[in-house]
Formats: sequence, C-alpha cells, structure tokens
Amino acid sequence: MRLFTTGCTGFIGHGLVPALEAAGHELILATRHPNRARRLSSKAQVVVADTSQPGPWQAHVATAEGVINLAGEPIAEKRWTADHKTLLQQSRIATTRNLVEPIAAADPGPQVLISGSAVGYYGTSDAGEFSEGSACGADFLAHLCQAWEAATQRVQHHCRVVVLRIGIVLGPDGGALGKMLPVFRLGVGGPVGSGRQWMSWIHRTDLCNLIVAALADPAFRGTCNAVAPNPVTMGEMAASLGRVMGRPSLLPVPSPLLQALLGDGAMVVLKGQKVRSNVLKERDFHFAYPRLPEALEDLVRASS
Repeated sequence: MRLFTTGCTGFIGHGLVPALEAAGHELILATRHPNRARRLSSKAQVVVADTSQPGPWQAHVATAEGVINLAGEPIAEKRWTADHKTLLQQSRIATTRNLVEPIAAADPGPQVLISGSAVGYYGTSDAGEFSEGSACGADFLAHLCQAWEAATQRVQHHCRVVVLRIGIVLGPDGGALGKMLPVFRLGVGGPVGSGRQWMSWIHRTDLCNLIVAALADPAFRGTCNAVAPNPVTMGEMAASLGRVMGRPSLLPVPSPLLQALLGDGAMVVLKGQKVRSNVLKERDFHFAYPRLPEALEDLVRASS
C-alpha cells in the first residue's frame, strides 16, 4: 500500500518505518524533521509539514491507500503547564482532525486509518483491570485520549478505522526503558515511586508487527489495546531489569523528586493501569515477546 504517515520519525518510527518497508509498503513521511526522516529511509517520500496546522501537505493524504497517525508531543517529559497541555492536545487532536478532513473528501481515498491513542484512556488504578470495553477515566490524560479518538469518527463510514490504545513501548533507544538503562548501568537503578503501580507494556517490535498486521487484516476495526499479555508492576519491572543487567535494583526514585521535575506529568510513571487486550487474544495475535524478562533480554542486548 501507499501509506501517508504522521509521527513516524520518532521513537516508534525507528522500528516501524523499516518494518513497513520490509512488508512492501510505499511511505510518505510527513514530518517537521526532514533530515531525521531521510536518515530513517532513503526510499520514502518526505513531506515537510506541521500536521497540527492545515496546509498543502493535506493534498498528499488523498493520494494514499492507507494512513498511519502516530503524531503527538511526548507526554511525560515536561511539566504540564497550561501551554504544554494545549500543545499535547493540539499535536494529537488537531493533527487527527486535519487528517480526516482530506480522507472524508477523497474519492476513493485511503482504505484504512490506523490512529494512535494510549492506555491512559482508562485513567489510573492500583486494583482495577481494563480491556477494550472498559469506561473512560476522569483525569486529563483520559479526556485527552477520548477527544483524540473522537476525532477519527468522521471517517468511520469512509474507511476502516483502527484505534490503538498503546501501552508503555519498550525499545533500547528511547522511551521509558531508554531512560532507565543508563541509570541501571551505573548500579543506582530501582523502581519509580511506590513500585506498586501497574505498567502495561509492549516491545516495540510487537507494536510494529501489530500495525503491519492491522493494515493487512480487515478484521482489525475499532479499538484495540496495544499491550503485551502480561502486565507487571513497576517494582517487578525494576527487579527484572536488574536481573537481566546483573545490577542492583534497590534504590527507588522518590515520588517528590519526579513531581518536582515534571509536575502533573509525573503521574504517567507514578500511577498506572493494568490493561489487557481481548481483541488481540481473539485475533490470536502472535507476540514475539509476550513476557517481560525475554523482552528485556532482547532490548538490553540490542543496547550494548
């Protein structure tokens, strides 16, 4: 397929772009970082664009057979000031609206839209367990995800829409694990906060394979939790990473320190949710890394 993509020059894109090209797809990479895009792929068409704003880039959407929308400013890397909250919303909701406008107007236009969301949709809980049918939470992230997903509804009668509620993506060169690895290598790693909060995670390779599968399989439609089948607590994550690396994992990162650095953004790592995917179980999706220890062994090896 000819695919128009947003958000594919970041952490997930480093795995996804090669996976899409290996599957035979032709890519249009819409990005504010053209040099980064060209380093990712010498074959893809690069369109320089701020997709949170309407512009000439939208004409390229109608030429595609499929659209992958993973755009969004990082959630947990800055304090949640009023301006940053607006940026988090604009980068997701406005981009999605700007994508669905040309999809709706095109004839025949794209056949499938795969759009990102996050497990933050469900809110946070130490005790509850969530699947695709669970209700939306009540905090800022939950409302952000709800509005992000609602922006796709305009084209649900024009093309097949798949919304991926993505968990914590593990890769060797970014994301949560990318920040933990240097600390653990120094021997001062440990759980963040209480260690009791849930982490619903997925290996980046499995997320990329899921996106490739969802493009090809028309049975994928609607909402799907993009998480591995075995969520863990933060304490289990730290202990497992310590064992894999042969390093201690005893020094917790205190919650007040994170809150001082990130403000409200600290809740992403201090609180969590236990999420499973009934959709992937029903589809009998094959995970290369269904359990955390094997996933960490692969990723630590790749990072060394």
